[in-house]
Amino acid sequence: MAILNKIRQRSLILILVIALALFAFVIQGVIDNPNAFSNTQGVIATVNGTDIDRVDFQQKVKNYQDRVGGRVTSTQAMNTIYNQELRRIIMDEEYETLGLSVEKDEMRDLLKNSFQSYPEFQDENGTFDVNRLNAFIANLKDLKGEAAPLGNFMVNYESWSNNEQTIAANSIQQSYYNMIKAGISTTIAEAKDDYFGDNKNVDIRFVQIPYTSIADSLITITNADVKTYMNNHEETYKEDANRDVVYVEFKEEASKEDEDAIKASLLALKSDRAEYNSSSKNTDTIPGFDSVTDVEEFINSNSDTKYDATFLRDAQIPAVAKDSLLNLEVGEYYGPYRDGDLFKLTKLLAVKQLADTVKVRHILIPFAGGQRADASVTATPDEAKKTADSVLAQINSGTKFLDLLELSSDKVSNEDDGEIEFAYNAGMAPEFKEFSFNNKVGDIEVVGTSFGYHIIEILEQKSFNKAIQLGTISRKIEPSDQTLQDVFNRMSKFEIALKDKDFNELAEEKGFTVKPITFKELDENIPGLGAQRQIVRWSFEEDTEVGNYKNFPVSGFGFVVAKLVEKNDEGLMSVEDASVTALSEIRKEKKAEMIRAKITATSIDDIAKNQGQSPRTATSLTLKNTTLSGAGAEPKVIGTAFGLEQGKVSNPIDGEKGVYVIEVTKVTEATEIDNYAPIMNRLNSTRRNTVQTKVYKALEEAADIEDNRAKTVY
Repeated sequence: MAILNKIRQRSLILILVIALALFAFVIQGVIDNPNAFSNTQGVIATVNGTDIDRVDFQQKVKNYQDRVGGRVTSTQAMNTIYNQELRRIIMDEEYETLGLSVEKDEMRDLLKNSFQSYPEFQDENGTFDVNRLNAFIANLKDLKGEAAPLGNFMVNYESWSNNEQTIAANSIQQSYYNMIKAGISTTIAEAKDDYFGDNKNVDIRFVQIPYTSIADSLITITNADVKTYMNNHEETYKEDANRDVVYVEFKEEASKEDEDAIKASLLALKSDRAEYNSSSKNTDTIPGFDSVTDVEEFINSNSDTKYDATFLRDAQIPAVAKDSLLNLEVGEYYGPYRDGDLFKLTKLLAVKQLADTVKVRHILIPFAGGQRADASVTATPDEAKKTADSVLAQINSGTKFLDLLELSSDKVSNEDDGEIEFAYNAGMAPEFKEFSFNNKVGDIEVVGTSFGYHIIEILEQKSFNKAIQLGTISRKIEPSDQTLQDVFNRMSKFEIALKDKDFNELAEEKGFTVKPITFKELDENIPGLGAQRQIVRWSFEEDTEVGNYKNFPVSGFGFVVAKLVEKNDEGLMSVEDASVTALSEIRKEKKAEMIRAKITATSIDDIAKNQGQSPRTATSLTLKNTTLSGAGAEPKVIGTAFGLEQGKVSNPIDGEKGVYVIEVTKVTEATEIDNYAPIMNRLNSTRRNTVQTKVYKALEEAADIEDNRAKTVY
């Protein structure tokens, strides 16, 4: 009690001490990580002062992934939604500035244009009825989230509202770009320039002193030269922040011993085997593939792929074993053989002659939600099946097939008495095709497909050829537990050894290939490994220093051990990286300077003689064609030619392949035409067609964008 009383007496002091400790903890956190309590964690990006909220963004990403299934990675989905949100904010700002919006009456017109072909919104004369549209929307509201059928879709009020917003947004966007296009025109002067660019031509004499006339060894290029060149061509050599990483791979793949064991396990399945039964205290004989009677159950119990009873024609047999399988006798085996990532043991079960083409007739009874089912179809699958069974019963009782065709929803085949003729490789529903080819002429049955239930009668089968039925046991080629452990051990030993050895030297010593890669902050893919955001994130973490290394598990592959080699901040790339392209250009500049210094003569013939070259000619040059005969693309030379008067000689020109001096020998002016309107129309059309892309690109470049993706969800 005495202790408790003392605590109570000093409670205020204790509270103050705790508060100060917490305050110190918070302050230290801010010092260590100044962004820790910033709002960027809840904001994906800020565009012209408008935030892209993290929670809303993630919900949109999830919705997008649900729509596209597994066809994109999470990073690809986030990039798609980010670009959509970026465009929305930038364009909405433009629309608001211009006062663009969609009013109620205009919205009704847009909905009419979008949905006037839907029977739900048409009167008895097939004319669009706005009252039916209004009633449909009101009904969706009353359903409070439940869906109603519309065409081949099910929609609720939320999805309808989203669709309305999309239609309105598209209309505003179209109005916006139409306004810009209306302001784009071509002047007569521009049309004339375009015309003369095609029709005015000049003839020239020229001499080329090629850059190859000076040996590369005579040119010295310093890092300072590269830096100067980079500064003069900043846009070319500007780059985002990136990280240079090297890595080695440790693949979890089956060893030869693993493969041999898999093949042996397949061969062991052929023979009967004795197995002790603990219940009966007897030794049972378990049938092998040689003697088993229920092939389907045996294969499904022992194979990584399910049994397929289909009779295969020549073109359907796997190419990897086609010749061998076709030469088997019934009961004989082929294998084990490799087919992709599987080892297979195949037994020939049966051979028969099958038609390549069939003719059938059918009656289709659809159900709601079935493929291509009309919006008026309301029957459930069970109800459709009962109807189909009833139709079959009528036919079996003597009613003529053709008398019941009106019950079929396949209006196309109905025009031909319900008949369809097709080959075995046609794109028909699998169940429909299987019944038609695997049964006899005259057989009639109810067959279910994704379209509904069909009453099918086989009318004709022709072009019979050999088909074989195979029984295949397959085993996935996978590493054993021991192999997986060995891979992990090799990776661990390599990583431990890096404490005392250089990454590249150790890799060479162990026989591993070192692979380099450069990441930007929002990248995710490594060639051959796929999406590996974990490695990218690690390389950009503040605590990851140059020289640090780490192992990463790679799903379906194994492991990599990666090392951070270099950190490159946003700005001009390194001299070393820039040198890949800059050196050849700098070398040309230095050679051009040396060549120009040697040119002292003033005529083409004298310059050619002094430089050991031959004068050349080029005729009918046009301003739009930058190719110089015998020299290749030389836009500077062509441009200079059109700036000279006839008989004039140019100053030295630094071209792509060498230094040129030209003389204009003839100028052929273009004949004026009376009407430049067709050219103006063509140029207008070309320019307006590029408006949408160019305008948005300009708006995006001008926008104030703070991108926090790498710090938030990526």
